[in-house]
Amino acid sequence: MQTKIYNQKGKEVSEIDIREDIFGLEWNADLVSQVIYVQRMNQRAGTAHTKDRGEVAGSNQKPWQQKGLGRARHGSKRSPLWRHGGVTHGPTNQKNYKKDLPRTMKVQALLTLLSAKFKEGKILFLDSLSVENGKTKEAEEIMTNLSKIQNFENLIFPKKNNVYLVNSKLSVKSKNAFRNLPYVSAHNVEDLNPSTLANVRYLILTDIVETMNYLASKIDKSEIKNEAKDEIGNEVEKEIKAKTKKSSNKKVVKKSVEKVVKPKK
Repeated sequence: MQTKIYNQKGKEVSEIDIREDIFGLEWNADLVSQVIYVQRMNQRAGTAHTKDRGEVAGSNQKPWQQKGLGRARHGSKRSPLWRHGGVTHGPTNQKNYKKDLPRTMKVQALLTLLSAKFKEGKILFLDSLSVENGKTKEAEEIMTNLSKIQNFENLIFPKKNNVYLVNSKLSVKSKNAFRNLPYVSAHNVEDLNPSTLANVRYLILTDIVETMNYLASKIDKSEIKNEAKDEIGNEVEKEIKAKTKKSSNKKVVKKSVEKVVKPKK
């Protein structure tokens, strides 16, 4: 697979071969939705809390006698039926929303979203990005030049989460230049994750060589871990088989001994 590389003036510079296992995967909606759900659950603070009838302030004395007054029977002013009483079935800060997410699932979901964005033509590859003075005017000029590229005319559309700009190592000047543009969010490539990628319209990858090497390293790490797990699993299976063989051999020896040495009646 080949794609075009542009400079920050919006002109085509060269072409690059990209890996199919990064930008050529098939869509997997179940995997992506599950990963995004877990990531959003892990972002919850879990600080919402309501007081039940045991926590709310107030007397525990019976408001009036049970019978004889013709009024409804009540046992406490802290009842949820009363004003200023406790809350039933409300959120509590004791609930834990954290969920575990395997690293391989997160990486695969990220690559699936990258592949989907690439097929839709929403990824722009830049050779490098440099902002000399760190001024917003320079960043706006760069985005205007990039919007002249075919199929990327809406890059400067003034809407939040319109463009997600990724750099291998974003400088302080670049951050200062792009942070005042409401439609651009600039981050390092380490910050790229499925949850944010699913909410943006366009993705701009700068310093393409280093960025591609980083994405490839994610795949290589997961493959190495899977190979290590397979090796460990094979070793465990071998040990279990060896133990079962030993135990079966011991049983056979015991049976043979019992047959040879018969107790006298």
